[in-house]
Amino acid sequence: MVDSLPRHVGIIMDGNGRWATARNLPRTSGHRAGVTAAERVVLEAIQLGVEALSLYAFSTENWRRAKQEVSFLMKLVARNLRDQYDFYRKNRVKVLHSGDLEHLPTEVQKEIATVTRETSENDAITVNLAINYGGRDEIVRATRHLVAEGIEPGAVDESAIARRLDLPQLPGLDLIIRTGGERRLSNFMLWDSAYAELYFSDVPWPDWNGEHFRNAVGDFTARKRNFGGTS
Repeated sequence: MVDSLPRHVGIIMDGNGRWATARNLPRTSGHRAGVTAAERVVLEAIQLGVEALSLYAFSTENWRRAKQEVSFLMKLVARNLRDQYDFYRKNRVKVLHSGDLEHLPTEVQKEIATVTRETSENDAITVNLAINYGGRDEIVRATRHLVAEGIEPGAVDESAIARRLDLPQLPGLDLIIRTGGERRLSNFMLWDSAYAELYFSDVPWPDWNGEHFRNAVGDFTARKRNFGGTS
């Protein structure tokens, strides 16, 4: 039995589009509903005492979607970062970002910079927004930093790479939740997920609430974690 809550939970927030389609709504309606679901889950994570929450908001592969949907998602991200300042302030949420910031639209970059700066002193929970994020891309960018710094091959170890990841200050992932019925990681935080427990749910992300999150955490606490060793 795990004797404590997960410190860091990652969520692959999947199923927005299918949720909307099942209701004869445009996919954009599913993405809007997904934002509300994220607020519910963040509040529940705070109540439980989870230290950090990483939310997979937009992957490096999502650029392959229809141009209209990608444009909507970028505008939605920028608008909601701005509109949720009061939510972050009221609930003492510290916001961080992981992913390739440089290739995001300028407006999104500015909103990320503002929200991370304005929430830096908040202490109830850290929410990492993975936007334009890919696990392989993160490792490639970390490797490029090593090369640019002239690190000798013999000095490259796990610690050297980990220090050059996007958010080395966060603990490794303890639990990864994927909603919406799929059973894969989809390039999400590959380095940090090495020993994460996996929890898959058929419930699409827009329908998620505090009870769903509590159930996932409860499932985690009932598992035995040996990290490659024996019990």
